[in-house]
Amino acid sequence: MQYLTADQHRIVTEAVSAAESETSGEIVTVLADRSDDYNDIALLWAIAAAFTAMSVVALFPDFFLGEVDWLMGGWTHEWTAGELFGMLTALGLIKFAAVWAIQLWQPLKFWLVPGPVKDARVHAKAVKLFKVGAERRTHGRTGVLIYLSMREHRAEIVADQPIAEKVPAEVWGEAMADMLTEIRQSRLAEGMAAGVRDVGKVLAGQFPRADDDINELPDRLIEV
Repeated sequence: MQYLTADQHRIVTEAVSAAESETSGEIVTVLADRSDDYNDIALLWAIAAAFTAMSVVALFPDFFLGEVDWLMGGWTHEWTAGELFGMLTALGLIKFAAVWAIQLWQPLKFWLVPGPVKDARVHAKAVKLFKVGAERRTHGRTGVLIYLSMREHRAEIVADQPIAEKVPAEVWGEAMADMLTEIRQSRLAEGMAAGVRDVGKVLAGQFPRADDDINELPDRLIEV
């Protein structure tokens, strides 16, 4: 899914170029639709729903069989063990399929994912992208990744080791706050640009630009 227009991409790219003009640090920006498909979480919900339904029937069999008899026109029936097991299994399968199916609606699927799971998956994805696209890719190992995951409504800032050793993680809090303030108003490009400017200021203080510095990583925003 494409979230930003060419003009909005330009806003972020220009912010990166301006920030890097004052520092030897390299800033990479990534905008993702999602960090994971969470199919394992959807599967767990479907399994939990199936076992819950089967457990309720096992706890209150008379009520369940009474409902089944009513559906059959009120005729009582002596159920065999095989028939009871078959009905219980069918109920579990139907419940599993129904819960899995409703989670095909993405807003519900993502709403059902616990917050800590989203935090962990977004962080893991940001670190993975950083390792692939920015870590140790610069001469002084001064790369920083600003990562925004839209479906989860979460952002991450990941820095190379030399930067992390000098800049405590909490320092990036201001950049995150400024970025999210704009994003909450549906100003994605402006939010990313605000985060870039704040990160640039931090990097400029710790890693000022040298006269022979060259641009080692792309300035453009990457959408994945």
